[in-house]
Amino acid sequence: MIPRHLASVLKRRAQDFPVVTVTGPRQSGKTTLVRSALPKHEYASLEDPDHRTFALEDPRGFLGQFSGSMILDEAQRAPDLFSYVQGIVDEHDRPGQFILTGSQNFLLLHSISQSLAGRCAILHLLPFSRAELTGRKMIDVEKIGHSIRKTTDDVGVFDRLFTGGYPRIHDKRLDPQRWLANYYQTYLERDVREVLNVGDLEAFGRFVRFCAGRSGQLLNLASLATDAGISHPTARRWLSVLESSFLIYLLRPHHQNFNKRLIKSPKLYFLDTGLLCYLLRIRSSEDLRTHASRGAVFESWVISEILKNYRNRDEEPDIYFWRDAAGHEVDLLIDRGGSFVPVEIKSGETIGGDFFKGLEYWRSLPDQADCPAALVYGGTKSYRRKEVAVTSWQHWG
Repeated sequence: MIPRHLASVLKRRAQDFPVVTVTGPRQSGKTTLVRSALPKHEYASLEDPDHRTFALEDPRGFLGQFSGSMILDEAQRAPDLFSYVQGIVDEHDRPGQFILTGSQNFLLLHSISQSLAGRCAILHLLPFSRAELTGRKMIDVEKIGHSIRKTTDDVGVFDRLFTGGYPRIHDKRLDPQRWLANYYQTYLERDVREVLNVGDLEAFGRFVRFCAGRSGQLLNLASLATDAGISHPTARRWLSVLESSFLIYLLRPHHQNFNKRLIKSPKLYFLDTGLLCYLLRIRSSEDLRTHASRGAVFESWVISEILKNYRNRDEEPDIYFWRDAAGHEVDLLIDRGGSFVPVEIKSGETIGGDFFKGLEYWRSLPDQADCPAALVYGGTKSYRRKEVAVTSWQHWG
């Protein structure tokens, strides 16, 4: 089993909170994580029809059958249980008493906010990061732009992007496109129907593929709705479901005015590049090498890796992109509490002089001349150039 970076955080939170919730996309390894990290906890899955029926019909009796601390898998499938869990932890406040998991973040967090606010730590488990797959520590976010970690990867960049990070693909050495096709169909037929009660799954599937075609771009919701043949409110609602399902991430623009960060258009990214390749109908890693969306897939991977880094440390990601009215842009801006680290992202395997333009412009701004900066690219060597940490994809994540 490939160790997960979130395991140590889970154990610490279980020592501090009576309830810990682990959420994330379906098949990201939540059950494996909690059962391996907390082997003495009793276990019940509400995917099991017998357990679910018992929990729905007699919540008190269902919970009463367990004598010690317990793991409750896919907890959102019996939302009434949360009120009974609240009663138990209020009466017997013991750390790590309940470990909940769920893949429908919207439904799960709604139930938690109703019953378990203040009693529950919430962790997010995303698919494997590159550091987990290679058995290495995460990069230190504080050192990005200052120092470069030298590591190697026995898989090429396009193979890594094409395969993605879902654990079952790696554990069972499965064909990624075949597995992802089944995964995506299951997502449509189960999660989407349950959360949205969508009647026309074909329209929703078309919408998801249009989103994939816009990965790495500014989100234009009106254009997306028009192309998908749906209303603007429907597009907004469907997009929120993709986000709460951990399929996409909306990277906000950075503005000194906090309100502008919320109202200006974000950039859309898919969190798993294997799934993104499937949706874009990229059939192999060699096809990806020459595909028109190669840059967008690589940029999605870089963003998802830094997001996993934050989530695996149980920290809120303080990351943005930056673009001014004249079109100057920085792909990724890491906020360190008043100081910023600009990061440029290029899929090319050879460094070109124009790769540094966005970084050079940012460093020409007031008070930014001496800021650390990084350029992540598709090559294999890392070094310093123009006072920028030129960082191979192998040394990121």
